[in-house]
Amino acid sequence: MTIEQIKGAVDLGLSVKWANDGYDVIKDSLGQYLIKYRPTGHCIGLTNAAGDNLNGQPEQFYVSR
Repeated sequence: MTIEQIKGAVDLGLSVKWANDGYDVIKDSLGQYLIKYRPTGHCIGLTNAAGDNLNGQPEQFYVSR
């Protein structure tokens, strides 16, 4: 998935995952897109600081059904 596809899916309320079902892509109350590790609640940004590279490989992101 591309950055735009991931953000669009999250904005539509779809359950976007990274690498496995333990990682959720979320949008926080500040409008930031984050990758959240469900067991601990630890988060990292969806992208680098410039917003042009994913923190993960595009093929690792998917919509959970």
